[in-house]
Amino acid sequence: MIIGVPKEIKDNEYRVSMTPAGAHQLVKAGHAVLVEAGAGEGSRFADADYQQAGATIVTAEQAWNKANMVVKVKEPLPAEYGYLRPDLLLFTYLHLAAAETLTNVMLNSGVTGIAYETVELPNGSLPLLTPMSEVAGRMAIQVGAQYLERSEGGRGKLLGGIPGVKPANVVIVGGGIVGTNAAQIALGMGAGVTLMDINIDRLRALSEILHGNFVTWASSPMNLARAVQKADLVVGAVLVKGAKAPKLISRDMVSTMKPGSVIVDVAVDQGGCVETTHATTHSDPIYFVDGVLHYGVANMPGAVPRTSTHGLSNATLPYIMRLANQGFEASVKADKALAPGVNTCQGKITYQAVAQAFGMDYTPLEDLLA
Repeated sequence: MIIGVPKEIKDNEYRVSMTPAGAHQLVKAGHAVLVEAGAGEGSRFADADYQQAGATIVTAEQAWNKANMVVKVKEPLPAEYGYLRPDLLLFTYLHLAAAETLTNVMLNSGVTGIAYETVELPNGSLPLLTPMSEVAGRMAIQVGAQYLERSEGGRGKLLGGIPGVKPANVVIVGGGIVGTNAAQIALGMGAGVTLMDINIDRLRALSEILHGNFVTWASSPMNLARAVQKADLVVGAVLVKGAKAPKLISRDMVSTMKPGSVIVDVAVDQGGCVETTHATTHSDPIYFVDGVLHYGVANMPGAVPRTSTHGLSNATLPYIMRLANQGFEASVKADKALAPGVNTCQGKITYQAVAQAFGMDYTPLEDLLA
């Protein structure tokens, strides 16, 4: 198989979808890897590193047009829509439930789109979303601590406080991978942390493994309103697999927050769990609503690309190898984790949550491959 690795063009996206080590393994297995010139520079991988691994350095057009499968990090942008075609397999983060235009483009092009974020193991875990969720959760606290500084527009609070001065009050909404990692870092920095979730068993488990100034609280509209009002930093960490995030924190709740408080909505990739959230970029990351600072960068891990690229490649390479060795149809029939990752195929939506998000028709993948 010919695998294309184009350079990411999203604002300040420095990750690359494959390390030289990953390219080497694919080449050793008999496949061809086409890497766009400069694709790895943001993660400090030189073109020469890929060449030494056996990959071929090409133009963007060649990376897309000559490939049977294109492996990316982020969803295609308008400048890349023209590359999508019926005989192409696209493997990347897609987040289609929050991107109606892209969904329609992919359907019209006939491209087969496998989304990292919906590849799902039988136990319900999301192996290709997990590493970036870990990065984003940890970054959310770093970012929140920075923007709480007065010079950045925040309240001027040190996250961990000092002896005799209370630490910042951090409220984390969602107890999954993002929320857990955010709580770990916030507690490590000395903050007071309240983590909220609707899953009491999850809260029970977290209360056993996380210690310090840590409180769990069952999530409900009333409890959320109370928690948000007292928060210095709110981290949105809600995930509904493959679907648009529910708006759990309303505009009215935001209006009760103290001026200079900070919201970091990690769920922004899926539309955000805060009503006042909209996606921003690394070059223009923040805005204010009712005096509350909002950070909504949709590709947070792109700011630490060396760590993120290694973490992502570690998780995706076995699936890329399987697709390359066995082909698309055989792979998804044999791998119960990979099949849920298929969001579009033959011009049809094959992931139910995406179809429901836009009131479109859903076609089970097995019907198309029967």
